[in-house]
Amino acid sequence: MVEVKNLCKNYGEIKALDDISFTANSGEVLGFLGPNGAGKSTTMNIITGYLSASSGTVTVDGDEVLDNPRAVKSKIGYLPEVPPLYPDMTVEGYLSFLFDLKAVRLPKDEHIREVMCIVKIDDVRGRLIKNLSKGYRQRVGFAQALLGNPPVLILDEPTVGLDPKQIIEIRTLIKGLGKKHTVIFSSHVLSEVSATCDRVVMIHNGRIVADEKVGELSETISGSGMLELEIEGSATEIAQALNAVDGVRKVTRTASQCYTVEHDSDKDVRRAVFCAIARTDGAILMMRRGGMTLEESFLRLTERGEV
Repeated sequence: MVEVKNLCKNYGEIKALDDISFTANSGEVLGFLGPNGAGKSTTMNIITGYLSASSGTVTVDGDEVLDNPRAVKSKIGYLPEVPPLYPDMTVEGYLSFLFDLKAVRLPKDEHIREVMCIVKIDDVRGRLIKNLSKGYRQRVGFAQALLGNPPVLILDEPTVGLDPKQIIEIRTLIKGLGKKHTVIFSSHVLSEVSATCDRVVMIHNGRIVADEKVGELSETISGSGMLELEIEGSATEIAQALNAVDGVRKVTRTASQCYTVEHDSDKDVRRAVFCAIARTDGAILMMRRGGMTLEESFLRLTERGEV
């Protein structure tokens, strides 16, 4: 749906973006991560057509941004970090104004009602935007991005300044929108990205340093998989059984009945581990995939400056 290929952006001798490429697929929520100054906002502005690239291409649903900017912009709903609201308008009046401004070709009243229902602001439709809470103003920003049912949504830090309850509500909204739209979602809250996104692209110093599914990122960085287990039985027999499993690299006993198993990333050893422990008459009380958290993966990549 969105293809970024060999994208570069120069400001004089400074390279804001250095030959980055990635794809956001249809129906996917893509997390776009990076420290301040990494190039996230520059990339989003180029995708939406607000900024031109020095070289490279951005294609949205078959249309290239520079060749057909009007068509591309009609396919994108954009929510910047600060929603573009008019505080002295009512919610419904603002959406009506944006509907006309975007030249949306849908039944006006019905479509606006539908959008307000999706983001749950129909109960404040007649209120002035300046009198709404930050959470509701953010929802109004979502509503304007959804006008016209664009297939692509670009969301820049959509939960900044919200309280925990509002963050959960917005996170649920984004996951729901991901079922019908391609969503590119920028955030500094890594746990939020982990809970919301299907895939994560990390950018550092203007270059892509990771492009993986969230659950597979730590394995790619460390080169190994990890299992965390709680096992009842003889510690000696359990350690011997685990070490004998094909693909297991290292077994560490972390507590009286707790073990960490490091294994080859290209092998799923769970069934073999289960069978090995069963032969010792031990009992697996808990087994789950472990490894680095998204925060640890992010720090590992950005601190060592991989390119």
